[in-house]
Amino acid sequence: MKLNPILAIDGYKVSHRVQYPQGTTKVYSNFTPRSDRFFQSPVADGKLVFFGLQGFLKWFMVDLFNDAFFARPEEEVVNEYKEVMDSYLGKDSVAVDHIRDLHRLGYLPLHIKSLDEGSKVPMKVPVLTITNTREEFFWLVNYLETVLSAELWKASTNATIAHHYRKICEQWAAKTCSDLSHLDFQCHDFSFRGMAGLHDTAQAGAGHLLSFKGTDSIPSLLYARDFYTGGEEYFIGASIPATEHSVMCMGEHEHEIETFRRLIADIYPQGFVSIVSDTWDYWRVITEYTRELKSLILGREGRVVFRPDSGDPVEILCGTGADDDTSADRSPEEKGSVEVLWEIFGGTVNEKGYKVLDPHVGLIYGDSITLARANQILSRLEAKGFASSNVVFGVGSFTYQYNTRDTFGFAMKATWGAVNGEGRMIFKEPKTDNGLKRSARGLLRVERDAQGELQLHDEQSWEQEQGGELKTRFLDGKLYDTEHFETIRQRLANQR
Repeated sequence: MKLNPILAIDGYKVSHRVQYPQGTTKVYSNFTPRSDRFFQSPVADGKLVFFGLQGFLKWFMVDLFNDAFFARPEEEVVNEYKEVMDSYLGKDSVAVDHIRDLHRLGYLPLHIKSLDEGSKVPMKVPVLTITNTREEFFWLVNYLETVLSAELWKASTNATIAHHYRKICEQWAAKTCSDLSHLDFQCHDFSFRGMAGLHDTAQAGAGHLLSFKGTDSIPSLLYARDFYTGGEEYFIGASIPATEHSVMCMGEHEHEIETFRRLIADIYPQGFVSIVSDTWDYWRVITEYTRELKSLILGREGRVVFRPDSGDPVEILCGTGADDDTSADRSPEEKGSVEVLWEIFGGTVNEKGYKVLDPHVGLIYGDSITLARANQILSRLEAKGFASSNVVFGVGSFTYQYNTRDTFGFAMKATWGAVNGEGRMIFKEPKTDNGLKRSARGLLRVERDAQGELQLHDEQSWEQEQGGELKTRFLDGKLYDTEHFETIRQRLANQR
């Protein structure tokens, strides 16, 4: 659907233009994460990773408006708007002259300033401000609230979640690993099929790629490339060959080991290959097939990665038994996958005293992983004497789709306006609220304190508002101060 962007609104936005006081010429609003009360993480720090604005500005505010609004004939655009409104709110109930005027102007008369993407932002600190640059288009500022909110909250939320996965992986790697080269690929994005459509996948999945380089979401790679690299050659992310259950089933149950053999000897005689291993009997695969195929696996130049895909991920990887139990008569289920592979293939003990599986074998678990489960798995591996690098997590929609705008309480609110040439500091402070919905007041500035933390200063003069960390990103239809994906990645990495 090639939507006319002037219609990308909540229905009630149509009426607001005439509801503002007579003589309104300026509206100044902000977009702010208000609370992380619904965000659960073992490494929670009360901050959001800001991401996604540049992509939204280029895709929606520039490209879509230019192609689907300004480039179309004036009467076609105006008539479409009128037809929709006549049907929606009643014939001739909504004027169209302001739409005609905007089309004739030929650009969006708006000024958007924001923090640098990849910044870690405390709650109640705005990530952006938006205001109109021509008096007659005051109505346009909050008219775009709905689409701005819908497009931005999730990219930032998913970037924050990925960052927390990275922090968890880094914490356990610092304790148990001598080599940290695995970290960029320790969490792999499996979320595509569970996301809310193609655009959602591309945009939110790019947030994962700020912290990791492993993904199965090719649209996310394209989104990062198109909106954050200028199309230049740059390594964003990658994956490896991997099977699915249809492949294993087509090989037939009674010939499953031959499917494994064909995969690792004939199709992929070298390099990495991931093989889903629970199609029928996972523990048979991990204890019997591995022994029979051991010489073949060890003779390859590369790694065979076994992928369990059902059951409790903590127990599958770490076992159902006590972590300090080393008795010989334990079952494979009690030992867990990592310990079973160690017994069969061995490995090395690193400089920190933790066991590292032979590099010819590995494990990835991609079902129902959460921040808490990832932390628990790496904690239990440490207790069992294994380095955290022995496992990779497939992070799917169970992580990235179980969130809403309220996960970080995102809201866009107007805090200043002008009526008949006089400025008005405005704010929202409901008596029936617990304080969450209290808005800032007036013009805003965000500064870093002596410790480098972002802080909000409200009730500012226009001169004060010009300073601080909020930088011009969009002005009168053009993008400003755009940044490369690598710059944003490094900014976030430096804040861990």
